[in-house]
Amino acid sequence: MGNSQASPASASSSRFVTASRAFSKQELDSLRALFASLAAQSQTGGRAISRPVFLVSNREYYGVRGPLGERLFQLVAKESGGSDGVTFEDLIISKATYGRGTRDEVDEFIYQLCDITGDSFLTRSDLESVLASIHETVFAEIKEVGEGSVNRTFEAFLNSAVFSKDAEGVSEKSMSLSDFRNWCTLLPSLRKFLGNLLMPPDSGRPGFEIPLLQYPENISTDLLLLNKEYAWHIGGGFSQHEVQEWKLLYHSSLHGQSFNTFLGKVTNGDAQTVLIVKDTEGSVFGGFASQPWERHSDFYGDMKTFLFKLYPEASIFRPTGANRNLQWCAINFSSENIPNGIGFGGQPHHFGLFLSANFDQGHSFTCSTFTSPPLSKTNRFRPEVIECWGIQMRGAQDEKPEVVKGTVLERFKEDRNMLKMVGLANASE
Repeated sequence: MGNSQASPASASSSRFVTASRAFSKQELDSLRALFASLAAQSQTGGRAISRPVFLVSNREYYGVRGPLGERLFQLVAKESGGSDGVTFEDLIISKATYGRGTRDEVDEFIYQLCDITGDSFLTRSDLESVLASIHETVFAEIKEVGEGSVNRTFEAFLNSAVFSKDAEGVSEKSMSLSDFRNWCTLLPSLRKFLGNLLMPPDSGRPGFEIPLLQYPENISTDLLLLNKEYAWHIGGGFSQHEVQEWKLLYHSSLHGQSFNTFLGKVTNGDAQTVLIVKDTEGSVFGGFASQPWERHSDFYGDMKTFLFKLYPEASIFRPTGANRNLQWCAINFSSENIPNGIGFGGQPHHFGLFLSANFDQGHSFTCSTFTSPPLSKTNRFRPEVIECWGIQMRGAQDEKPEVVKGTVLERFKEDRNMLKMVGLANASE
């Protein structure tokens, strides 16, 4: 009489066979060489990659620092129990799931990755650890932003999270998988970062790139609404290779709170701009305008446009396709049906975000164009600071075309780079 259930070993073997099918023979050979090299450094008799070697390679090569690296080791070594370390079967199964799985499989893997304590409850403290790792990994070399500003920025990321899951014996609510997916939708840079931890550092990894902020040297960073962390967040709304340099074009404290001055500054150069507003209640929000600010009697723009919140919550709201009411710029119209000012989404007099031509008042309503809530605490607000940044993109003309590679290691670039690090690439080429 046969067993009704497969043993853990046979179940793991079955998963390994299935995962192996995600790779070509050449790719598997490259991964086997990678594993053999790291296992040889691990004092495990070649059976596994030890925790210290895994963490060092993860930190020094992939650049992942903090508790995320430790948690990644736990998940990768999960199939074999992790007593010796990461086995070859562990490596293949996790790489197939994380790198080549379905969207649901990858989301589940990342959801477990963010459960830093590994207790099956994704809590606020787990997210604090995740954000600490992100800051250490992405922003480690940045010295210009004060610690208080950093804490304020990442507090806004945490404030956009929802914890709806009750658990028996736990007083604190945790984040469900659905909550987590929604959080990643609001913070696309976070999702890009978590989804690309094992890409080589020289490949322009999504979620790891920070815009270069250009502004006059005599301006204190305390005066600016935008910092590196906020720019990283907003940049998540762009495609992978579009973030490069952001130049301060207009700041109300420097140039005066004038609509005409604003238009003179922002229409003199960069077509794509990020508009940021701080209101008198302390909320910070804005929008990305993909088209120049030019006089129109109706909505214009394209589907690259989006709205965002920065403080007290951080979120991005993309176009839904419900309508084409994306960007608004009306100048010197006398009709009441054409309100003078700049805005995004919604309808005239009921925009997703609007600044009047006097720059002394604005409004923000729930908007079907972006499925965005009011960006300010109240629908009508008074702007305290207005600033605008010009975006200089890396366009398709600047991207190097992909060349068909000849060798196994060239075709499987990710592991080729790792092999270079451990000195195997030259021997295999």
